[in-house]
Amino acid sequence: MARMLQQSVHRGSVRPWRAALLGAVALSALSCNAFRRAAGPEDAPPVNPPGTVSVTIEYEQIVECVAGSPRCSDNVVFFGNWMQVGEEFFLKKEPGRFVWRGTAPRVPVNFPPRGEPYLVRIYDPHIVGGPTEGITADRLKVGGEALSRFYSPGNPYESGLVFIDQNGQGHSPF
Repeated sequence: MARMLQQSVHRGSVRPWRAALLGAVALSALSCNAFRRAAGPEDAPPVNPPGTVSVTIEYEQIVECVAGSPRCSDNVVFFGNWMQVGEEFFLKKEPGRFVWRGTAPRVPVNFPPRGEPYLVRIYDPHIVGGPTEGITADRLKVGGEALSRFYSPGNPYESGLVFIDQNGQGHSPF
């Protein structure tokens, strides 16, 4: 009997080690997908974060330095509530004018309105001695839009409200 098995194995077209290898490959291929009977987290649709754009910022500084403002020569700083800590940035002053400009990179698009508008503001060293302690959104343009809607105006929490479209243009809330 053993002799018949040896002869039949050698006469076949597939050698025993090849048959064993093919069997192992087939079993491993089947076992990889054996547990996938239903859709799982790996089959969830990808999250599409909103697009981001660069947005121009323009701030018109008051000419005089308010009494009690000790460092009027300091730079103007821009803040937006989409920014992480440390992403705020200095605006650059135009020579001979009290206009400060800059570009906010990677601003998530939120227009047409999706949720709440962004809160934006400026730190202006000229008005540190005033009631807002140097924080303002007055005289601020974001994406070309002069801000006209404010959160908590006239105090240190003052912020302008703005939506940003896919072209980097600002839009006041309706």
